[in-house]
Amino acid sequence: RDLSPFGIAPPAAPPRASRADPVRLARMLFRLAARFFRLPPSLGPQLHRQHGANAARRALQGFLGSRAGVLPAVGGGLSTAGGLRPGAAQHWRLVAPAGMSTNATCATMLGDFQQMGLLGWFLVDLAINVGGWAVASVMKTEKFFDALGSVSFLALTAGSLAAGPITPRKILVSVMVGIWTVRLGSYLVKRIHKSGKDARFDDIKGKPLTFLFAWVAQAVWVFATLSPVLIVNGMQRTVPLGLWDLLGASIFVGGLAFESIADWQKDKFRSHPENKGRYITSGLWSISRHPNYFGESLLWWGVFASCALSFTAAPQYASAAGPLFVFLLVRYGSGVPLLEKSADQKWGTEPEYQQYKADTPIFFPKLTSYSAKPSSGSEAESLLHGWDTNRKQ
Repeated sequence: RDLSPFGIAPPAAPPRASRADPVRLARMLFRLAARFFRLPPSLGPQLHRQHGANAARRALQGFLGSRAGVLPAVGGGLSTAGGLRPGAAQHWRLVAPAGMSTNATCATMLGDFQQMGLLGWFLVDLAINVGGWAVASVMKTEKFFDALGSVSFLALTAGSLAAGPITPRKILVSVMVGIWTVRLGSYLVKRIHKSGKDARFDDIKGKPLTFLFAWVAQAVWVFATLSPVLIVNGMQRTVPLGLWDLLGASIFVGGLAFESIADWQKDKFRSHPENKGRYITSGLWSISRHPNYFGESLLWWGVFASCALSFTAAPQYASAAGPLFVFLLVRYGSGVPLLEKSADQKWGTEPEYQQYKADTPIFFPKLTSYSAKPSSGSEAESLLHGWDTNRKQ
């Protein structure tokens, strides 16, 4: 409205940010996440346990309470018995409980973590990845993207295991996750340290909002994949281990072996200078064009099988969405399609590559025609290195 005839200048429009500010966006996401703490405890015992929101708040308060202003908490006060004070001003502050010792604070935090439920662990997962994005966006680097994904897996698994009574089944499924995470995480970190970059992020690491989507997607992937383990670790009692657990453990070991051997064979293949610009068609790569992704998908079904034996309510079986999500992601999302597109661009016009595609399934391995073609030396040496010199770029 023009107020100039009255001698009053119209207020100046606030300047609009020319680009996304990662720190401001991170704070905004923390505010939105904190609003979840106001949800009622009627969402179910596993999604949001009774007083789960207040428990997560008190846990963070006990852990970081001595550092005022480190993490936000919605509301004007933190000591209200019923939870966050409704309608309070949106000031961000954390105050340590007066007169509470370090040991008492840690004990309180551990007890509160027992009440967090799936929602609390998702917020921990989201905080790890959003925090990683805020740093990575400023530095314009993707070098610790996979590393923080591994940190999320380990933090949620170890935290949920330590928060309640420990049983043999909880140890079994948590160890499964730990073995896979350490193996794949160290492999990916070593790979990006050697190559210096991850081509998936070349076009987006300079765009904060698009880059944020990748980090949030990783948080969703971690949480969805771990949901069966988080449910089991959140139980007070679990079914004792039995013979049926051999099935889940066998599926996990088979998938882990398939993934590990496929990665190892491909690394050996690429380590020979004469194979530069060529593609591997021997070893496990002779029965599947992506055996490492097949192994990763398979092992999570083994973890789910070991968890499902302790499920006591029908909604808990919905966590089968975890291994299903892994399969859909690697088969139809960011795994196989991207690699197939890249391979077609490199070798799509070669008759030999077209024959390899026609003879070899894209994902599920065929049960015959395992190939360990020797290029020199013994057949055992060729299997060891997993490389074939008959294919050229």
